[in-house]
Amino acid sequence: MQIQSMHFKARVGEKLADQRLQANLKKLSTKWVSGRASAILELDDFEGTRNAAKERRMRAIENLDVWLDTFEKKATAQGATVLYAESAADASRLVVEIAHKHGVKKVTKSKSMVSEEMALNKALEAAGVQAVETDLGEYILQINGNEAPSHIIAPVVHKDKEEISDLFARVHQRPRLTDIPQMTREAREMLRPQFLSADMGVTGGNFVIAETGSVAIVTNEGNEGMCTILPPKVHVVVTGIEKVLPTLEDFATVLRLLPRSATGQSISNYVSLLTGPKRDADVEGPEHMYFVLVDAGRTGLVGTEFQEMLRCIRCGACMNHCPVYQKIGGHSYGWVYPGPMGSVLTPSYAGIENAVDLPQSSTLCGECHVVCPVKIPLPDLLRKLREKQVEKNLRPKTERLALRLWAFVAKRPALYRLATKIGVRFLRMMAGKGKTISTLPFAGGWTDHREMPAPSGKTFRELYKQRR
Repeated sequence: MQIQSMHFKARVGEKLADQRLQANLKKLSTKWVSGRASAILELDDFEGTRNAAKERRMRAIENLDVWLDTFEKKATAQGATVLYAESAADASRLVVEIAHKHGVKKVTKSKSMVSEEMALNKALEAAGVQAVETDLGEYILQINGNEAPSHIIAPVVHKDKEEISDLFARVHQRPRLTDIPQMTREAREMLRPQFLSADMGVTGGNFVIAETGSVAIVTNEGNEGMCTILPPKVHVVVTGIEKVLPTLEDFATVLRLLPRSATGQSISNYVSLLTGPKRDADVEGPEHMYFVLVDAGRTGLVGTEFQEMLRCIRCGACMNHCPVYQKIGGHSYGWVYPGPMGSVLTPSYAGIENAVDLPQSSTLCGECHVVCPVKIPLPDLLRKLREKQVEKNLRPKTERLALRLWAFVAKRPALYRLATKIGVRFLRMMAGKGKTISTLPFAGGWTDHREMPAPSGKTFRELYKQRR
């Protein structure tokens, strides 16, 4: 997926003006936010579980080479083949080579953000291999010109029923339906013949388990079975190298948090643990199993101040609760990962110079840290990225000069008090006889249509003393 994060500001303007999108994004706050709040109450010790999950994830990250080596040995012993890809392009090349090796003409795919990083559908198409998405949301995006997902859990959350109804009627060449059960039945009727004729399935992996050589896949639609059981030949798992967990006990701990944080469910509808290809006594399963473990910038974070980001379990809670994401949606961020997590991951993986505005796309309210099931300090990481931008002179010169001026004044209390008083008087003059200020002439129009209360005429220190 091509990175478009440099166009963040222009995209934000478009999304804020899209009234239909604004209405669709309200689903986040009305459903998933309240659902998570209820679901975590089911745990006797939610904070204790979070601490345990954080500890277990960091145990894997801090010894990543050891656990990856253990996983490779166990998976190989179970009959699977483990391959490593240094870049996203390398990963796509490996999957295409596997398809050609086994004479594959059609591939079924389960939702995977790593495959979005890889632009896998485009690579398969270029190689003459048809790719068919099995996740309903991803299928909707695929038939809409391979549109990018806007959310890592619900990729089509930005669309409403009417848009999807129009899309189905146009692409399927059938009468337009508006009843959701009928629409999902129509999707099944279109997709199932594709599932039955596929030669290879490609899935992501929520986690890979070192002690057993297994992959854990968590879904709500059961569509991963169309990629892992039904295809008679090959199952390929593509996932990031940071997704390794040492033991099944570690997976059980994290699984208590993942669905609750993602969709507000106690448990997802389908949890699959798959180990190796089909054996002689097995009734079903693929004849061959491959793991493609993707680096694509991940090892660059190991041992750095951004290492904590690698323990992310891709639940989407940070974006569900983020006041910025709730207003602009995922496409504004310009790459695979949106919201607070994307504002850290995209600059880290793709280069901070290619995502200059993303570290600024946060209020730093701290809600993302509060709801993160593995306690990633996202606001702190965003601040560190902002510091790096200033160090590399990636912010506008006027902004850097303004910050230096503020720092100079802030370090001198007497001068700061004087500047505050002058600023208050200036704002009162701008307000005139009214009680509000609607526009500041030097702010470039950002205050248009916003009303701010007129200043009191006293500094905060003076007001504080008065109240005491």
